[in-house]
Amino acid sequence: MRSSVSPLLTDLYQLNMVQAYLDHGMTDTAVFELFSRKMPPRRGFLMAAGLEQAVGYLLDGMAFGEDDLAWLERSGRFRPNFLDYLKDFRFTGDVHAMPEGTVFFADEPVLRITAPLPQAQLVETRLINILQVQSLVASKAARMVLAAPDRALVDFGLRRAHGSEAGLYAARAAYVAGFAGTATVPAEALFGVPLYGTMAHAFVQAHDAETAAFRNFAESRPDSVVLLVDTYDTEAGARKVADLAPELAERGIPLKGVRIDSGDLVAHAFRVREILDGAGLTDAGIFASGGLDEDELLRAYRAGAPIVGFGVGTSLTTSQDAPALDCAYKLQEYAGQARRKRSESKATWPGRKQVWRRHDPDGRMAGDTLTTADDGSPGGTPLLEQVVAGGERPAPAPDMETVRAHAARQLAALPESLRALGTDPVPVRVAPALRELAESVDAFVARAAEK
Repeated sequence: MRSSVSPLLTDLYQLNMVQAYLDHGMTDTAVFELFSRKMPPRRGFLMAAGLEQAVGYLLDGMAFGEDDLAWLERSGRFRPNFLDYLKDFRFTGDVHAMPEGTVFFADEPVLRITAPLPQAQLVETRLINILQVQSLVASKAARMVLAAPDRALVDFGLRRAHGSEAGLYAARAAYVAGFAGTATVPAEALFGVPLYGTMAHAFVQAHDAETAAFRNFAESRPDSVVLLVDTYDTEAGARKVADLAPELAERGIPLKGVRIDSGDLVAHAFRVREILDGAGLTDAGIFASGGLDEDELLRAYRAGAPIVGFGVGTSLTTSQDAPALDCAYKLQEYAGQARRKRSESKATWPGRKQVWRRHDPDGRMAGDTLTTADDGSPGGTPLLEQVVAGGERPAPAPDMETVRAHAARQLAALPESLRALGTDPVPVRVAPALRELAESVDAFVARAAEK
């Protein structure tokens, strides 16, 4: 999907630095890596998502139009060499990344950019923007999938998302992590995410009688009749559905289920189930929504609530308890020399890196090792793969079902200690090769400072 967002959607300091790089001939190859500095509260793991949109941005979204260039010129901030550089801008670098759906931890690079320094610098803000929101939501969604196994989870969060693009990306990221679908209509057209939707309380309120609302909706949407029963009284609404169901069945309109959107969902579900079963509607499912998060999903699951699916909105799309990842995109190498940041509480490990994952004999994750890209000693499986070479894709991007299957395998491989809500993450081991490189970089910086 070609981006409709201007490449000027970035921070001014990116443009300032590119101007300075060009002025001083600093165009050698640079290596940047994107990672999360720390884990959000109550997160034992994170899940990578958004790679397809990040690659699409690099390869298709970095063309500066005439309007972009004209505005930059009118701003008076930049010299002709900078404007000339942008006229035919094209990303020509390499990208290594963890496949979407991969579980990762703090300090592990999920993306590595290798490109001429001005190129690699210019793309920082948008890459973080794209990858942060999808990885954030995928990580939240994965917790929900683990909290309510074998239940259909549906994204209901567009109306609470922080903007239209964020809502679309959230729908996609949740689907990657194992959600069944979304209520966000364009997500199906753009990403192939299945659509789900029933009715709102307004439809019932617009009718004088609740039964009339149910009948009219069923007549208009006969292929997927799920009726919202809690506008006035949940159990009374369920009894009206039970009374109406034989009439609908005679007309060839099957009742797929009912939805509850308020109150104690677990208690209501048990009572509604009894009403439906008493009317012989054993095949009609109960779908629940309304202020849900992973803790509420886990409570319902442990209570054995007869709920076949849940709609989750605000807590998912905004990742309400942890609304941001502390992502960083840092220079790790320039002109063949490894680099590192030494700022207090923000120090980085230098150089091009790889993450190796070890598994127990039963296939469960046993631990990760962070090391240099050329160190094969840790053993296990390397997580970063090349997805762009010289500004071109070496292979087609995986389809969504392949991505979802990978994410499902990642969740299945989590040790029990990481499957629980509120657990602590597994520490990432730093290999000797990387520690030695850090020492050599520190010595290089010290020598340079003495000159």
